[in-house]
Amino acid sequence: MFMSAASTPVVPPLGKYLASSDKKTRDKAVKNLAVFLSSDSENVLPDLEMAKLWKGIFYCFWMSDKPLVQQALAGELAELILTITDVPSSLNFLRGFWTMTIREWNGIDRLRMDKYYMLVRKFVNASFRFLLRKKWDSAIVEEYNSILAGSNGPICPNDMRVPASLAFHLSEIYLEELDKALTNSESPPPAPLSTLLSPFIVLAARTPTNTTYKHIQSSLFEPLRNALKSSSGPPSRKKARTSSPDYSKLLVNVCAPSSDSDQAIDVNAVRKSILQKIFDVASETETRDANRRRMYAFYKDAVEDDDDEDSAG
Repeated sequence: MFMSAASTPVVPPLGKYLASSDKKTRDKAVKNLAVFLSSDSENVLPDLEMAKLWKGIFYCFWMSDKPLVQQALAGELAELILTITDVPSSLNFLRGFWTMTIREWNGIDRLRMDKYYMLVRKFVNASFRFLLRKKWDSAIVEEYNSILAGSNGPICPNDMRVPASLAFHLSEIYLEELDKALTNSESPPPAPLSTLLSPFIVLAARTPTNTTYKHIQSSLFEPLRNALKSSSGPPSRKKARTSSPDYSKLLVNVCAPSSDSDQAIDVNAVRKSILQKIFDVASETETRDANRRRMYAFYKDAVEDDDDEDSAG
Protein backbone atom coordinates (compact mmCIF):
# COMPACT_ATOMS: atom_id res chain seq x y z
CA MET A 1 0.00 0.00 0.00
CA PHE A 2 1.32 3.44 -0.93
CA MET A 3 1.22 5.75 2.09
CA SER A 4 3.05 8.90 3.14
CA ALA A 5 4.11 9.84 6.63
CA ALA A 6 0.92 11.87 6.98
CA SER A 7 -1.20 8.83 6.09
CA THR A 8 -2.20 10.37 2.77
CA PRO A 9 -2.28 7.81 -0.04
CA VAL A 10 0.54 8.26 -2.52
CA VAL A 11 -0.56 7.55 -6.06
CA PRO A 12 1.91 5.40 -7.97
CA PRO A 13 3.01 6.99 -11.27
CA LEU A 14 0.29 5.28 -13.28
CA GLY A 15 -0.82 8.24 -15.39
CA LYS A 16 1.96 8.08 -17.96
CA TYR A 17 1.61 4.29 -18.25
CA LEU A 18 -2.16 4.49 -18.64
CA ALA A 19 -1.63 6.97 -21.49
CA SER A 20 1.11 4.90 -23.14
CA SER A 21 0.88 4.19 -26.86
CA ASP A 22 1.72 0.57 -26.11
CA LYS A 23 -1.35 -1.57 -25.36
CA LYS A 24 0.51 -4.02 -23.13
CA THR A 25 1.79 -1.14 -21.00
CA ARG A 26 -1.73 0.29 -20.73
CA ASP A 27 -3.20 -3.09 -19.81
CA LYS A 28 -0.62 -3.57 -17.07
CA ALA A 29 -1.29 -0.06 -15.76
CA VAL A 30 -5.04 -0.77 -15.55
CA LYS A 31 -4.33 -3.93 -13.53
CA ASN A 32 -2.02 -1.99 -11.21
CA LEU A 33 -4.66 0.71 -10.87
CA ALA A 34 -7.20 -1.90 -9.73
CA VAL A 35 -4.73 -3.23 -7.15
CA PHE A 36 -3.99 0.26 -5.86
CA LEU A 37 -7.65 1.31 -5.62
CA SER A 38 -8.71 -1.96 -3.98
CA SER A 39 -6.18 -1.61 -1.16
CA ASP A 40 -7.54 -1.36 2.37
CA SER A 41 -6.74 2.32 2.68
CA GLU A 42 -9.70 4.43 3.78
CA ASN A 43 -8.03 7.63 2.62
CA VAL A 44 -9.70 9.53 -0.18
CA LEU A 45 -7.35 10.77 -2.88
CA PRO A 46 -6.94 14.56 -3.02
CA ASP A 47 -8.65 16.27 -5.95
CA LEU A 48 -5.38 16.99 -7.75
CA GLU A 49 -4.23 13.38 -7.55
CA MET A 50 -7.63 12.13 -8.68
CA ALA A 51 -7.55 14.53 -11.64
CA LYS A 52 -4.11 13.25 -12.67
CA LEU A 53 -5.29 9.69 -12.38
CA TRP A 54 -8.37 10.31 -14.50
CA LYS A 55 -6.38 12.20 -17.12
CA GLY A 56 -4.36 9.04 -17.66
CA ILE A 57 -7.47 6.83 -17.65
CA PHE A 58 -9.15 9.09 -20.20
CA TYR A 59 -6.29 8.73 -22.69
CA CYS A 60 -6.01 5.03 -21.96
CA PHE A 61 -9.59 4.66 -23.14
CA TRP A 62 -9.03 7.16 -25.96
CA MET A 63 -6.40 4.88 -27.52
CA SER A 64 -8.49 1.69 -27.33
CA ASP A 65 -9.55 1.36 -30.95
CA LYS A 66 -11.16 -2.07 -31.39
CA PRO A 67 -14.81 -2.54 -30.35
CA LEU A 68 -14.24 -5.64 -28.21
CA VAL A 69 -11.24 -4.03 -26.53
CA GLN A 70 -13.28 -0.88 -25.88
CA GLN A 71 -16.15 -2.84 -24.35
CA ALA A 72 -13.86 -4.87 -22.12
CA LEU A 73 -11.91 -1.83 -20.95
CA ALA A 74 -15.07 0.21 -20.31
CA GLY A 75 -16.45 -2.60 -18.17
CA GLU A 76 -13.16 -3.02 -16.32
CA LEU A 77 -12.91 0.69 -15.52
CA ALA A 78 -16.54 0.96 -14.36
CA GLU A 79 -16.13 -2.14 -12.21
CA LEU A 80 -13.51 -0.29 -10.16
CA ILE A 81 -16.38 1.52 -8.40
CA LEU A 82 -17.28 -1.83 -6.84
CA THR A 83 -13.67 -3.00 -6.44
CA ILE A 84 -12.75 -0.11 -4.16
CA THR A 85 -13.20 -1.24 -0.57
CA ASP A 86 -14.69 1.83 1.14
CA VAL A 87 -17.66 4.01 0.26
CA PRO A 88 -16.00 7.47 0.34
CA SER A 89 -13.23 6.33 -2.02
CA SER A 90 -15.74 4.70 -4.40
CA LEU A 91 -17.77 7.90 -4.55
CA ASN A 92 -14.63 9.98 -4.96
CA PHE A 93 -13.56 7.80 -7.90
CA LEU A 94 -17.02 8.26 -9.45
CA ARG A 95 -16.81 12.01 -8.88
CA GLY A 96 -13.43 12.01 -10.64
CA PHE A 97 -14.98 10.21 -13.59
CA TRP A 98 -17.71 12.82 -14.07
CA THR A 99 -15.31 15.73 -13.56
CA MET A 100 -13.02 14.29 -16.22
CA THR A 101 -15.91 13.55 -18.58
CA ILE A 102 -17.22 17.11 -18.47
CA ARG A 103 -13.74 18.57 -18.82
CA GLU A 104 -12.84 16.47 -21.87
CA TRP A 105 -16.24 15.99 -23.54
CA ASN A 106 -16.08 18.79 -26.08
CA GLY A 107 -12.69 17.58 -27.26
CA ILE A 108 -13.94 14.11 -28.17
CA ASP A 109 -14.14 13.74 -31.95
CA ARG A 110 -17.14 12.33 -33.76
CA LEU A 111 -15.48 8.98 -34.48
CA ARG A 112 -14.78 8.37 -30.79
CA MET A 113 -18.03 9.70 -29.35
CA ASP A 114 -19.93 6.41 -29.42
CA LYS A 115 -17.35 4.63 -27.29
CA TYR A 116 -17.49 7.39 -24.68
CA TYR A 117 -21.28 7.11 -24.65
CA MET A 118 -20.72 3.41 -23.94
CA LEU A 119 -18.28 4.27 -21.13
CA VAL A 120 -20.88 6.56 -19.56
CA ARG A 121 -23.47 3.77 -19.79
CA LYS A 122 -21.09 1.32 -18.06
CA PHE A 123 -20.45 3.78 -15.22
CA VAL A 124 -24.17 4.45 -14.73
CA ASN A 125 -24.82 0.71 -14.50
CA ALA A 126 -21.91 0.14 -12.10
CA SER A 127 -23.13 3.04 -9.96
CA PHE A 128 -26.54 1.44 -9.58
CA ARG A 129 -24.97 -1.91 -8.70
CA PHE A 130 -22.84 -0.13 -6.11
CA LEU A 131 -25.94 1.48 -4.57
CA LEU A 132 -27.72 -1.87 -4.68
CA ARG A 133 -24.84 -3.47 -2.79
CA LYS A 134 -25.28 -0.78 -0.13
CA LYS A 135 -29.03 -1.53 -0.03
CA TRP A 136 -29.90 1.97 -1.24
CA ASP A 137 -28.57 3.52 1.97
CA SER A 138 -30.22 6.96 2.05
CA ALA A 139 -27.04 8.89 2.90
CA ILE A 140 -25.10 7.19 0.12
CA VAL A 141 -27.89 7.76 -2.41
CA GLU A 142 -28.02 11.44 -1.47
CA GLU A 143 -24.25 11.75 -1.92
CA TYR A 144 -24.53 10.00 -5.27
CA ASN A 145 -27.23 12.47 -6.33
CA SER A 146 -25.04 15.37 -5.24
CA ILE A 147 -22.25 14.06 -7.48
CA LEU A 148 -24.60 14.06 -10.47
CA ALA A 149 -26.29 17.39 -9.80
CA GLY A 150 -23.55 19.31 -7.98
CA SER A 151 -20.57 21.26 -9.28
CA ASN A 152 -18.78 19.30 -12.04
CA GLY A 153 -21.74 16.92 -12.22
CA PRO A 154 -23.25 15.81 -15.55
CA ILE A 155 -26.74 17.11 -14.76
CA CYS A 156 -25.85 20.24 -12.81
CA PRO A 157 -28.53 22.78 -13.77
CA ASN A 158 -26.35 25.82 -13.08
CA ASP A 159 -23.10 24.84 -14.83
CA MET A 160 -23.07 25.96 -18.46
CA ARG A 161 -19.92 23.92 -19.08
CA VAL A 162 -21.95 20.70 -18.91
CA PRO A 163 -22.62 19.55 -22.49
CA ALA A 164 -26.32 19.20 -23.23
CA SER A 165 -25.63 15.99 -25.15
CA LEU A 166 -24.31 14.38 -21.97
CA ALA A 167 -27.45 15.21 -19.99
CA PHE A 168 -29.56 13.99 -22.93
CA HIS A 169 -27.70 10.67 -23.02
CA LEU A 170 -28.13 10.17 -19.29
CA SER A 171 -31.86 10.81 -19.44
CA GLU A 172 -32.15 8.23 -22.23
CA ILE A 173 -30.24 5.42 -20.51
CA TYR A 174 -30.88 6.04 -16.81
CA LEU A 175 -33.95 3.88 -16.25
CA GLU A 176 -32.73 1.24 -18.70
CA GLU A 177 -29.50 0.77 -16.75
CA LEU A 178 -31.34 0.77 -13.43
CA ASP A 179 -33.63 -1.95 -14.78
CA LYS A 180 -30.58 -3.96 -15.92
CA ALA A 181 -28.90 -3.60 -12.54
CA LEU A 182 -32.02 -4.89 -10.79
CA THR A 183 -32.41 -7.71 -13.30
CA ASN A 184 -28.87 -8.93 -12.67
CA SER A 185 -29.26 -8.82 -8.88
CA GLU A 186 -30.70 -11.70 -6.89
CA SER A 187 -33.53 -10.54 -4.59
CA PRO A 188 -32.67 -6.85 -4.93
CA PRO A 189 -33.94 -4.41 -2.28
CA PRO A 190 -36.58 -2.04 -3.69
CA ALA A 191 -35.15 1.03 -5.38
CA PRO A 192 -36.19 4.49 -4.08
CA LEU A 193 -37.20 5.64 -7.54
CA SER A 194 -38.43 9.12 -6.66
CA THR A 195 -35.14 9.88 -4.90
CA LEU A 196 -33.05 8.52 -7.77
CA LEU A 197 -34.97 10.72 -10.23
CA SER A 198 -34.58 13.84 -8.10
CA PRO A 199 -31.53 15.26 -9.98
CA PHE A 200 -33.38 15.04 -13.28
CA ILE A 201 -36.50 16.67 -11.84
CA VAL A 202 -34.38 19.55 -10.53
CA LEU A 203 -32.60 19.86 -13.88
CA ALA A 204 -35.95 19.98 -15.67
CA ALA A 205 -37.07 22.73 -13.31
CA ARG A 206 -33.98 24.91 -13.53
CA THR A 207 -32.54 24.40 -17.00
CA PRO A 208 -32.47 27.62 -19.04
CA THR A 209 -32.91 25.75 -22.34
CA ASN A 210 -36.21 24.54 -23.77
CA THR A 211 -34.58 21.62 -25.57
CA THR A 212 -33.15 20.19 -22.34
CA TYR A 213 -36.52 20.33 -20.60
CA LYS A 214 -38.33 18.76 -23.55
CA HIS A 215 -35.75 15.99 -23.84
CA ILE A 216 -35.99 15.06 -20.17
CA GLN A 217 -39.76 14.95 -20.33
CA SER A 218 -39.90 12.92 -23.55
CA SER A 219 -37.06 10.49 -22.80
CA LEU A 220 -37.52 10.02 -19.05
CA PHE A 221 -40.72 11.36 -17.47
CA GLU A 222 -43.21 10.25 -20.11
CA PRO A 223 -41.87 6.70 -20.70
CA LEU A 224 -41.75 6.12 -16.95
CA ARG A 225 -45.24 7.50 -16.46
CA ASN A 226 -46.55 5.21 -19.20
CA ALA A 227 -44.73 2.16 -17.85
CA LEU A 228 -45.96 2.73 -14.30
CA LYS A 229 -49.50 3.30 -15.54
CA SER A 230 -49.47 0.20 -17.74
CA SER A 231 -48.30 -1.97 -14.87
CA SER A 232 -51.04 -0.78 -12.51
CA GLY A 233 -54.03 -1.07 -14.80
CA PRO A 234 -55.43 -1.00 -18.34
CA PRO A 235 -54.28 1.70 -20.79
CA SER A 236 -56.00 5.05 -20.49
CA ARG A 237 -59.00 5.74 -22.69
CA LYS A 238 -58.00 9.36 -22.87
CA LYS A 239 -55.47 8.91 -25.66
CA ALA A 240 -53.48 6.20 -27.32
CA ARG A 241 -50.03 5.64 -25.92
CA THR A 242 -46.90 5.39 -27.99
CA SER A 243 -44.64 2.43 -27.53
CA SER A 244 -42.62 2.78 -24.31
CA PRO A 245 -40.09 0.62 -22.48
CA ASP A 246 -41.71 -1.64 -19.91
CA TYR A 247 -38.90 -1.65 -17.28
CA SER A 248 -40.24 -4.99 -16.09
CA LYS A 249 -37.73 -5.66 -13.31
CA LEU A 250 -37.76 -2.08 -12.10
CA LEU A 251 -41.54 -1.95 -11.71
CA VAL A 252 -41.61 -4.87 -9.28
CA ASN A 253 -38.68 -3.54 -7.26
CA VAL A 254 -39.51 0.06 -6.41
CA CYS A 255 -40.61 1.79 -3.25
CA ALA A 256 -41.73 5.24 -2.21
CA PRO A 257 -39.35 7.45 -0.20
CA SER A 258 -41.59 7.27 2.86
CA SER A 259 -41.66 3.47 2.92
CA ASP A 260 -40.02 1.98 6.02
CA SER A 261 -40.29 -1.55 4.69
CA ASP A 262 -37.83 -3.52 2.61
CA GLN A 263 -40.77 -4.77 0.58
CA ALA A 264 -41.71 -3.23 -2.73
CA ILE A 265 -45.01 -1.38 -2.62
CA ASP A 266 -47.76 -0.83 -5.13
CA VAL A 267 -46.40 0.89 -8.23
CA ASN A 268 -49.37 3.24 -8.22
CA ALA A 269 -48.13 4.69 -4.93
CA VAL A 270 -44.66 5.07 -6.45
CA ARG A 271 -46.14 6.82 -9.47
CA LYS A 272 -48.00 9.24 -7.22
CA SER A 273 -44.85 9.94 -5.21
CA ILE A 274 -42.95 10.81 -8.41
CA LEU A 275 -45.74 13.07 -9.63
CA GLN A 276 -45.84 14.77 -6.24
CA LYS A 277 -42.08 15.27 -6.40
CA ILE A 278 -42.44 16.91 -9.81
CA PHE A 279 -45.19 19.18 -8.45
CA ASP A 280 -43.17 20.10 -5.34
CA VAL A 281 -40.02 20.96 -7.30
CA ALA A 282 -42.10 22.95 -9.79
CA SER A 283 -43.37 25.01 -6.83
CA GLU A 284 -39.88 25.97 -5.65
CA THR A 285 -38.74 29.56 -6.09
CA GLU A 286 -35.63 28.48 -8.02
CA THR A 287 -37.75 26.91 -10.76
CA ARG A 288 -37.87 28.89 -14.00
CA ASP A 289 -41.35 30.17 -14.83
CA ALA A 290 -41.56 28.51 -18.25
CA ASN A 291 -40.47 25.17 -16.79
CA ARG A 292 -42.88 25.54 -13.87
CA ARG A 293 -45.77 25.86 -16.29
CA ARG A 294 -44.67 22.76 -18.20
CA MET A 295 -44.23 20.72 -15.03
CA TYR A 296 -47.62 21.78 -13.69
CA ALA A 297 -49.16 20.82 -17.04
CA PHE A 298 -47.46 17.41 -16.93
CA TYR A 299 -48.69 16.86 -13.38
CA LYS A 300 -52.23 18.00 -14.21
CA ASP A 301 -52.41 15.76 -17.28
CA ALA A 302 -51.25 12.73 -15.26
CA VAL A 303 -53.75 13.38 -12.46
CA GLU A 304 -56.60 13.81 -14.94
CA ASP A 305 -55.51 10.58 -16.57
CA ASP A 306 -55.88 8.87 -13.18
CA ASP A 307 -59.30 10.42 -12.67
CA ASP A 308 -60.46 9.21 -16.09
CA GLU A 309 -59.48 5.65 -15.27
CA ASP A 310 -61.03 5.78 -11.81
CA SER A 311 -64.37 6.95 -13.25
CA ALA A 312 -64.13 4.34 -16.03
CA GLY A 313 -63.54 1.60 -13.47
